[in-house]
Amino acid sequence: MKITPSRERPGKKRLSVAFLLADRFTLSAFANFVDVLRLAADEADRSRPIHCEWSVLSADMHSVRSSCGVKIQPDTRLHNGGEYDYIVVVGGLIQEASGLSRESVAFLKSAAGAGVPLVGLCTGVFLLHEAGLLDGYRCCVSWFHHDDFVERFDTANPVSDQIFVVDRDRLTCSGGHSAAHLAAWLVEKHIGRVAATKSLSIMIIDEAMAGDKPQPGFRSDLTARDPVVRKALIRMRQNMENPETVEDLARGLGIGRRQLERRFQNDLGLSPSRADLRLRLDAVRGLLESTGRTVTQIAHATGFCDASHLINTFRSELGLTPSDYRRTNSPAPGARKSHAAAVLLPRGSHSGN
Repeated sequence: MKITPSRERPGKKRLSVAFLLADRFTLSAFANFVDVLRLAADEADRSRPIHCEWSVLSADMHSVRSSCGVKIQPDTRLHNGGEYDYIVVVGGLIQEASGLSRESVAFLKSAAGAGVPLVGLCTGVFLLHEAGLLDGYRCCVSWFHHDDFVERFDTANPVSDQIFVVDRDRLTCSGGHSAAHLAAWLVEKHIGRVAATKSLSIMIIDEAMAGDKPQPGFRSDLTARDPVVRKALIRMRQNMENPETVEDLARGLGIGRRQLERRFQNDLGLSPSRADLRLRLDAVRGLLESTGRTVTQIAHATGFCDASHLINTFRSELGLTPSDYRRTNSPAPGARKSHAAAVLLPRGSHSGN
């Protein structure tokens, strides 16, 4: 199959995009991206594909389930699609890892060989990496899936402190609203800033964000070498709002509590409970620095019972209250602050329990 970048086709739209959707794909990433295209394509929100066009490709034309169960019906068969400015891969639930069909992977490789830029939205970056299409490229991964990505691709060094990354003919983003900002970046490049701004305004998004805008979330310097400990840290991060007990954590990993505690101590010099507290306090600090959430809201988001529990723990571990920390660590308006650059270890972070 010969695939040609659509910029070489006479009379083409200013921007032509094709989507490949993995089973159980992330609906919000797809919807945010395609809605920016839709609103940029016509006057107001009339949705006619005048300035740009988009298609959902499929090898078999079966509907594709999103992660929330809503289905999308593809409109173009792979062998009929061939001339696009970009091909966008929207990933699915990584736990199920259904991936893309062999025909879809072959289509992507053919497109890459023809010089068509490839885009990975959310966990679409996993699928591009599995297909060998990100070798030698910087790529963006959500902080939430950073450890999953590194565990699966142990030679990878993903970017998880930006909302999207453009590296030559590979574009990747962390998902969610960052998909809208990446789409707006493309619209501005091909159609113009006015169209990009209009799209985001109608979507009630204040302004376009550059790719190096920090992801809302947190990063911690707590990294593990032991594969079991790495998996445990992933579970801790992904269950931040409702932390598991050490017994439940060990059970979920298929080992005993004492073995888990021994592996944590050998690898990190921490017990599992201290590591979990360290991660949650890292998250608290990140939210205090980068958001205007109340202490109560932050407490609920990071697994503390209530504001009093968070305040008392924060003061005990770090020596100041959350409000004091926010006053001294919030960046000036317009300034970018890297949470990972200011590591403040909780007191007693290397104790056993």
